[in-house]
Amino acid sequence: MKTKGLVFLFVAMLAGLAAVVLGTRWLQSKANPAENRIAVAAVELQLGGRITPDAVRMVEWPSGSVPNGAFNDVAKLDGRVAITGIQPGEPILESRLAPDGTKGGLSAVVPEGKRAITVRVNDVVGVAGFALPGNYVDILVNTENTGANRNNEDQMISKIVLERILVLAIAQEANRDETKPKVVNAVTLEVTPEQAERLDLARSVGNLSLVLRNQVDSHPTDTAGITKAMLLRTSVEVPPTPAAPVKAAAPRRVAAKPRPAPEPPRTSVCVEVIRGVNKVNECF
Repeated sequence: MKTKGLVFLFVAMLAGLAAVVLGTRWLQSKANPAENRIAVAAVELQLGGRITPDAVRMVEWPSGSVPNGAFNDVAKLDGRVAITGIQPGEPILESRLAPDGTKGGLSAVVPEGKRAITVRVNDVVGVAGFALPGNYVDILVNTENTGANRNNEDQMISKIVLERILVLAIAQEANRDETKPKVVNAVTLEVTPEQAERLDLARSVGNLSLVLRNQVDSHPTDTAGITKAMLLRTSVEVPPTPAAPVKAAAPRRVAAKPRPAPEPPRTSVCVEVIRGVNKVNECF
């Protein structure tokens, strides 16, 4: 019994020691609350916008769930540029900011090695305004087929020349949080230098169209394009070769049938016939 009591006493001492350690840590966290304060957006931060001190506020955050890259000093955020839209109350993280020293604007959003190019669109080419910043589109060009005769409509071809191109901005807006369609006259796309060359050539040789695609669909497509003849499921008609003129056949001469010789005049013979008291002349 004495040994059992010592065991219980030892366990109680351990529990008390653990309670003291936990209590001390809790008191220390309360004594230094600044260590658990992180910077969050006080107002909506636009993509490409510069962060000012009045757009940030410090809030208490559980020490065990502080996100990686969070800031605990407002001064470190002064002049930084957001590369994504940040809503009020969201933590401002290093991964959502452009490198230190970057100037504001759309150029801060363009990743290293990429370029931004703007193409003119209308309500049809721009997918009725549904091509919004953050969406992906394919670029379709309608032009004349290689080697076709000039102004030959049968040789027109439509072909996808670029796939999965990110829309950076529409007109002068780069906000990716809106979902309402907007009909604009220009769309800015994120491309590689090689894609920029292809797109610039495509818009100079034909008419461009944007094809909206699923944001998670990354499968490439390989199409040969389609021509008017393929669209109508007919082959190109070849004009018939004119036939050589046929000479008129000479009229055939039909031999005249000989006319029958005229019959010689018949010589009549008259006979006097007497019947009773009557006398009649009859000729044969």
